[in-house]
Amino acid sequence: QVQLAESGGGLVQAGGSLRLSCAASGTSLSRNDVGWYRQLPGKQRQLVASLRGAGITHYVDSVKGRFAISRDNAKNTLYLQMNSLKPEDTAVYYCNQLSATPRDYWGQGTQVTVSS
Repeated sequence: QVQLAESGGGLVQAGGSLRLSCAASGTSLSRNDVGWYRQLPGKQRQLVASLRGAGITHYVDSVKGRFAISRDNAKNTLYLQMNSLKPEDTAVYYCNQLSATPRDYWGQGTQVTVSS
């Protein structure tokens, strides 16, 4: 049974940093293309950072240069380092495989709130 546990969110002032973690069980993050998504109330989840294959990363323009995705294969954990946070980064953040659809399993997510 797949389980994804996101953590590390919180309330931070604009310009601050947070490091999100996603601990996985029942699936291998090292063998799958994975990513971090975020969702605002009433809106669809948006992929903001992805990690494919041997370490190819991609970011949406709005977070480029500020966010960094990485993983620890030994711990089966995915990370998202978020720096220079902006109020528009406020959202619930989720991790999942890039192949995940809205009907697939998703974890609880972790709330990130950036105050101005």
